[in-house]
Amino acid sequence: MLTKKILILPGDGVGPEVVFPAKQILNKIAEIFKHNFIFEEALIGHSAILKTGEPLPEKTLQKAKNCDAILFGAVGDPIYDNNPDAKVRPEQGLLKIRKELGLFANLRPVKVFDDLIDSSPLKPEIIKNTNILFFRELTGGIYFGKPRERKNNGKTAVDTMIYHKFEIERIAKMAFTAAQNRKKKVLSVDKANVLECSRLWRETVEEVAKDFPEVELSHQFIDSATMKLLTQPRDYDVILTANLFGDILTDEASQIAGSMGLLASASVGNKVGLFEPIHGSAPDIAGKNLANPLATILSASLLLEIGLGLTKEAKIIEKAVAKVLKNGFRTKDLILKGADYPADKILGTKEMGQKILDEII
Repeated sequence: MLTKKILILPGDGVGPEVVFPAKQILNKIAEIFKHNFIFEEALIGHSAILKTGEPLPEKTLQKAKNCDAILFGAVGDPIYDNNPDAKVRPEQGLLKIRKELGLFANLRPVKVFDDLIDSSPLKPEIIKNTNILFFRELTGGIYFGKPRERKNNGKTAVDTMIYHKFEIERIAKMAFTAAQNRKKKVLSVDKANVLECSRLWRETVEEVAKDFPEVELSHQFIDSATMKLLTQPRDYDVILTANLFGDILTDEASQIAGSMGLLASASVGNKVGLFEPIHGSAPDIAGKNLANPLATILSASLLLEIGLGLTKEAKIIEKAVAKVLKNGFRTKDLILKGADYPADKILGTKEMGQKILDEII
């Protein structure tokens, strides 16, 4: 019997709604394969601020450091969006846990399900057979650089982009290693014509590439990459990029798949991995049974495969998702605006989660 401790961080907004069916599915996988998954829950984000005053309480951090994998929902609340003076914010909890756990690489697969090609706003002939794996550097760059401050009576703002060579080397090695088992192509995205950080990035990636002679390396500026991603997505295999650029590109790539509600991610580093949907807390639909749980369910699949090394179990979840989609079931975000779709095939969060659960056999 395999025993593993999994920490659940539901977070804010739709987080608890999408995490619930994913946890149910993990429980069923454990039952089928005779594993023992021990689940714990903890606070993070706005829900943690309300109860403790901190976006990442010390108790949560200690649980995170002493588990085998983390399933995360989302953080964020609109009360902070229009308050630039707020010193404590939900997102600080997520940034801190990534830093504290050394989660330096964010892996985001973007794969188009054949049965969802018509859900994308892009033409089918453009996106068919798209299969991209993003490697976004996660603990460096402008999100963490200092100084970051407001000056001149609030009329001047400063954010600092900083990268160290070792930070670039470690994620580049991870991306090239993954490419060896794919199409053997790595695209590194930067802004080396303008930014000194990007020049260091490009130089370092070139050096790492020498250790992977069978992998083809190419470079592209971020502005060009954002355009080509939507016009020629099938040209890409592994995309390697810095923190800010990766955030932008992967959100953009959600439109290739059809919805942000489909994209899972894995944040990995030295030990414990954190697995989460790429979407935010979506407070406008929270509590309305409208959120798409598939990204979180597919994140649970990544948790099994990457976090716990349970590839067979992970594939069962992926197949269940594919089967439910093939049978025509959709959440509202997967239906193009104005499309005439059978009402009995449009499911809420709970109902979609149950459909997937029923296919886990």
